[in-house]
Amino acid sequence: MKINKRLLILCLAIPLVVGGLAALLTNGSMDTFETLNQPPLSPPGWLFPVAWTLLYILMGIASYLVLTAGKSREATQRALVTYGIQLAFNFLWPVFFFNLSMYLFAFIWLVALWLLILITAVQFYRISDAAGFLMIPYLLWVAFAGYLNFGIYLLN
Repeated sequence: MKINKRLLILCLAIPLVVGGLAALLTNGSMDTFETLNQPPLSPPGWLFPVAWTLLYILMGIASYLVLTAGKSREATQRALVTYGIQLAFNFLWPVFFFNLSMYLFAFIWLVALWLLILITAVQFYRISDAAGFLMIPYLLWVAFAGYLNFGIYLLN
């Protein structure tokens, strides 16, 4: 299979830019995070940007696999629209959590994000097994983020 390098770069850039813009909007958020009462198993602050960068790369590769799988245009478009919606939810979560300190609302938003990721993963899987599997770490990380978010809501 020949790799379309331009399309791959675009697919990688989209989630990385979304994440980068969210990070810019929530500048200093890890300093705030460190001051909050946190539940057990809270990782160190440096892990978050590393984990999110890897997850955005996996998302980008997954979207590339969906785009190049050669499946029906309708299924591909439906999957990519869901993917775009979940990316928008992903972008807004840190704003609700860090900038607005709306911890309960952010948790509910995160549950909706998790459901959108699950739907995206299933849609991706139906088009490309590998694309669906590449979404699993993201699904697991957001579940863990939900635990942290709800714990922070309860403890603060």
